[in-house]
Amino acid sequence: MAKAIGHQGAPEEEEHADAGTGVLPRAAEAAALHRIARRRKRKDTQRKERVDVRYSIEEKAAILRKARSLNIAGAHYVGAVVMAHIHGDLALPGQRTPLDDYIDELTALREQVAKIGNNVNQIARKLNAGGHPRPGDNAALTHAERTLTAVRAAVGEIAAAANQAVTKKAA
Repeated sequence: MAKAIGHQGAPEEEEHADAGTGVLPRAAEAAALHRIARRRKRKDTQRKERVDVRYSIEEKAAILRKARSLNIAGAHYVGAVVMAHIHGDLALPGQRTPLDDYIDELTALREQVAKIGNNVNQIARKLNAGGHPRPGDNAALTHAERTLTAVRAAVGEIAAAANQAVTKKAA
């Protein structure tokens, strides 16, 4: 993927089972959500501040379904998810994550290492184009060949790491 595409990005919107798409949530995601929802403890005094939010009929139904599946009230679920996001435990769809930054860094690194390979190729072409080899040309060509082999291996490893990160992000 990373070799062919040249860059990776997150899908604009992710589908979730609780949004009525039919895609099943992963067990780890459900467990993490339940843990986050349970972490929001009741206060000794009643919470009195309100934030009004409007949902579509489908969104409200999905929220209530998920809250019921966790055996908590809808308001408790929404509050827990919002507070988890505020504390950095959850990312919003489309929000950049450290994994996005890592993928972008790998892509930039792969491009820089590939440029080194292009430069070494140009040097090798120049050495081969003279017609009359000069002293040291054979040694320089041998070093260029070793460098190109190392560059190809490095580009392959960087691309593999980027692919692994993209696969992890998609999971």
